[in-house]
Order: sequence, then C-alpha cells, then structure tokens
Amino acid sequence: MLELAILGLLQESPMHGYELRKELATKLGTIRAAISYGTLYPTLKRLQTAGWIGEAEIADTEIIPPLTSKRGRVVYKITAEGKERFAELLAQAGPETYDDAGFGVHFAFFSRTDRATRLRILEGRRRRIEERREGLREVLSRASDRFDAYTLELQRHGLDACEREVRWLEELITNERSGRSPAGDTSLEKPRPDLDRP
Repeated sequence: MLELAILGLLQESPMHGYELRKELATKLGTIRAAISYGTLYPTLKRLQTAGWIGEAEIADTEIIPPLTSKRGRVVYKITAEGKERFAELLAQAGPETYDDAGFGVHFAFFSRTDRATRLRILEGRRRRIEERREGLREVLSRASDRFDAYTLELQRHGLDACEREVRWLEELITNERSGRSPAGDTSLEKPRPDLDRP
C-alpha cells in the first residue's frame, strides 16, 4: 500500500523524502501513516529500480533545509511508467483493499478511482466491518460476564466503532450509486469519461 500512496503523492508534485513522509501523515492520518524513514527510503529505491519514479532536477533557487543529508536532498518525481503503475494499483479491488491500511490508502485516492472500483471497495469494506461487528456482538453475548468493567467497555467501544463505520460506508455507497460525492459536491454527478466507465 505504501507504493500506491507514494505514486499517488508524486503524481501531485515532485517531493523530497521528508516531504513525502509528511504528506503521507497528512493524507492518511498519523496512525495509518506511521512510516519510518527506514521503510520509506527502501521503498523509494525499489520504485526507482522498477522505473516508476526518478530523481527530479533541483532548481538552484530551491532552499534545502539545514542539516539535511544527501538522500534528503533528492527530489523524487513519478515517471510515465509510474503513472501507469499507479492506475493499475488504483484499479485493484481485492480483499487487501478491504483491510484497514489498504482501505485507507485507496480511499485517500478515491477521487482518481473509477466509480465501479470505488463501489467494489466500499462494499467489500462494509462486509469486512459487518463481519467484525458480528464477531464483537457474539463475544459480548457469550463472554461479557467474564470480562472486567474495562475490558467490557473496550469491547463495547469496538462494537460502537464498527456500527458507526457501517453507517458511514452505507452512506458512501448510496452516494456513489446516485453519483454524489461524500461532501455533497455535485462534480461526480456529471459523467466523466475517464472515471465513470463501467
């Protein structure tokens, strides 16, 4: 999923590694994007080796932060092959896109994903959370008398979170089916040949 996130961010603009890490946290939230430089830089190297990203020229006027290492001075940009790879990754809608990390990354780039793929991912995520919700309900009905007050409260909190997410997903699915975006923006209602093909 880190590959998809990096390619998506570099499609917006070239960035240094530290900028990428900051943008990952901004776009995905700090919990989902708790990415160390020890994970980020090997992934960048792998993407470079695959030909999906390259090094951009640094303008003479660009200010490089003080005490920045050589590798922190490298500006990465997406290549034409990287744009194709990003499109392939966006089109994926398998079980890995329903899990917490996979869903979060895909959802962050939903505006660039076609409607049919968005619906498949949202419906798959809803099924995954409904399964989780049912598991928590079963645990609470069978074993709640064995839990102390704090463990019981934690289980209830998990169940509440699942119920809220299912409602949220149902609203998103309804909006997708009717051509509306989540915020009530009508831009998705107009057919877009590049995104709304069946």
